Amino acid sequence: MDKLLLIIKREYLARVTRPSFIIATLVTPLVFVLFFVVVGFIFSSESDDTKKIAVVDESSILKGALKDEKGIFFRFENQPLETLRSKFKSSGYDAILVLPPIGDMFSKDYIVYYYSKGQPTLDVEVHIKDRVRDALRDYKIDQLRLDRKQLKALNTSVDLEPEPIEKGGQDATRLTSKIGAAIGTIMGFFMYMAVFIYGSMVMRSVMEEKTNRIVEVMVSSVKPFQMMMGKIIGVGAVGLTQVLIWAIMIPVLMTIAQVAMGFDAEQQMKMSQGASNLNPEDTQAMIIAAMAEIGNVNWWLILPLFVIYFLGGYFLYSSMFAAVGSAVGDDMGEAQTLTIPIVIPVVLAIYIMIKAVESPTSSLSVFASIFPLFSPIVMPAILTAKPPAWQIITSVLVLIGTSIFFVWLSGRIYRVGILLYGKKGTFKEFAKWIFYKE
Repeated sequence: MDKLLLIIKREYLARVTRPSFIIATLVTPLVFVLFFVVVGFIFSSESDDTKKIAVVDESSILKGALKDEKGIFFRFENQPLETLRSKFKSSGYDAILVLPPIGDMFSKDYIVYYYSKGQPTLDVEVHIKDRVRDALRDYKIDQLRLDRKQLKALNTSVDLEPEPIEKGGQDATRLTSKIGAAIGTIMGFFMYMAVFIYGSMVMRSVMEEKTNRIVEVMVSSVKPFQMMMGKIIGVGAVGLTQVLIWAIMIPVLMTIAQVAMGFDAEQQMKMSQGASNLNPEDTQAMIIAAMAEIGNVNWWLILPLFVIYFLGGYFLYSSMFAAVGSAVGDDMGEAQTLTIPIVIPVVLAIYIMIKAVESPTSSLSVFASIFPLFSPIVMPAILTAKPPAWQIITSVLVLIGTSIFFVWLSGRIYRVGILLYGKKGTFKEFAKWIFYKE
């Protein structure tokens, strides 16, 4: 145990004190925030291109009014289309928009014609189609002499409010499933990233020590299995340290960036309300309900289980990465080939997780939440859906047992591969190494 602790300490301190680790840990949140700022700037910026469009409204659908917006300016013309086309070069217009007469009021299709030297840009096309569609609807309402109030009454919003079947049962709201799905998806993706990032880190560390032949010195006083476990635990501790630092730095830097950019949360909320036609009071009530739902989540069960699945998934996959690292030297191409069977279950698990969040009680979700290669990613994503106790217990026991088995199996491969040079590791060789005697 003392030797194992020494290896863990060495792995941890050797990595956290590296300039590359310190720089990466401090720079990554800055890059993330910079990316957020740049993306925000891109989406907030508007085109500086201006378009002056002549409108020929043959049926007076638009009634001489079309709102100028985002650098697009409309001018209604009473001249024939051919006259406008002949004078197009000297007119100063960039395009001519023609709205032909409506032959059938009950037709669902209507084509407008856009004359210009080139194709209309996407923003211009969307703007014109939206405005003409709204105007066409109003025009048809007037021509068909329909009652606007009655038509407005046809637009009904339907919500599903869950209720317990038994009196006194736990009540839920329409946001319960949505909040649970969001939390589950975040947890699943975090597991997905952790398995890839820190598992690969273990593999690179093993490859580095084997290439530098440091392992030959260490193996004289430490068993290979202790070396592998020390490396896995040490790298895992490094990863947790990095995640904790990021968890503190990213929110702080995001807040500073928002203040520096003059981001007004209240104004942004008003803009989003205006875009979606929501009542501000309804929006505020929805936010309060969402916060209440987050508070009602059984975090005392979910967080401990998340830690169990994180550790189980990390030990399971990182031990396999360590076994691959011991079987190859500095050939990353060979290492990538051998890691394909490890990567495939992880990738499949993320796709299954997406479906499991939508339908947590399906046969696929239940199977994937128990199958140990999928459960570290799938089960955390459906914990908010409150799976039955037998499913959680079975999943945890199977994951723990499988993790122990894979650590033992990888240790058998590691003890041979770490001291083997000049011979490429293959899956056939791995099978032989497992049964080698001490």
